[in-house]
Amino acid sequence: MQKMKNKEEKKLNTKEQEKQEEQEEKEVDAQEEKPSEESKLEQQISFLKAENTKLKEEANNWKNKYYQAFADLANTRKSLEKDHETFIKYRAQGFIEKILPTLDSFEMASKAKVENPEFEKFAQGYKMIHTQLEQALTEEGIEFLEPKIGSDFDASYMHAVQTAEGEEDNKVVAIFVKGYKLHDRLIRPAMVVVSKKKEEKKD
Repeated sequence: MQKMKNKEEKKLNTKEQEKQEEQEEKEVDAQEEKPSEESKLEQQISFLKAENTKLKEEANNWKNKYYQAFADLANTRKSLEKDHETFIKYRAQGFIEKILPTLDSFEMASKAKVENPEFEKFAQGYKMIHTQLEQALTEEGIEFLEPKIGSDFDASYMHAVQTAEGEEDNKVVAIFVKGYKLHDRLIRPAMVVVSKKKEEKKD
């Protein structure tokens, strides 16, 4: 009887020991799995941080491209507006250049002396038309360049077509045709005769 009891106690102890060993193995496995899960979590966090950095860089890149495109568009618009303003400002230039011979003819005819009284009224009407034409050109921004006799020669808006002896050098002696300027752009310089001081003969 005692032997059977001892055997049963021994079996019980063995089972308890096995259970304890299994529990210890589970704890060991849990401890081994825990660092593995932490490692996976750290990897995921690291990946998400890298993705976040990448997305921020892409967002900044697209933002810079947007600002660059916006600036290019603004510059293009300003350039087109400037070109349009320039076109409007100087739109009459080609027309003025074409009618320069006609303007010169008007100028010469208006300065001609009329000796026959019968043509006096015609001459007055002609001068009136010339005045109206000049007024219309002035309203379009045309400035007439007609230097005064005796003034200094200015190469910025005059062109010397001939020289004549005078008491001083570079003085306007006569005007062939007056010049024309559209706003700040020279269309044609005034054609003038410029004085040249006579050289004294040496004995």
